[in-house]
Amino acid sequence: MSYGLAQARYASDAAATVTPGRLLTMLYDRLVQDLSVAEAALHAGDIAVTGERIGRAQEILLELHATLDVSVWPEGEALARIYLWIVGELSQARLRVQPQRIADCRELVEPLRDAWHKAAAGGGGATGIGLGGAA
Repeated sequence: MSYGLAQARYASDAAATVTPGRLLTMLYDRLVQDLSVAEAALHAGDIAVTGERIGRAQEILLELHATLDVSVWPEGEALARIYLWIVGELSQARLRVQPQRIADCRELVEPLRDAWHKAAAGGGGATGIGLGGAA
């Protein structure tokens, strides 16, 4: 088995065996990382990396949006709107070559990431509210 296939299988197995709270924090960590790299790449004029990282960030945001269960957590409606707003902002940042827009999105996401990390570490029931049906 090639290294790339082994790495992909490991990542898939790891994602399948983590708790919903841990998966949520992993997604947020990756989202912040992708936003940071996209911002730096756009500053550097590296359109390929910018596009790749913005695309990954948007995929994560859409996954977070799709799995947000507002029937369990009605207050999640506002979070759902934020996710979709960020997707649009990232598209505009890429089209208009505005790295500050990416930075603004990252600065909005970082406190959310930190809050989910605290919730997951606390071991309370809050860790499942971000992932529909996973509580």
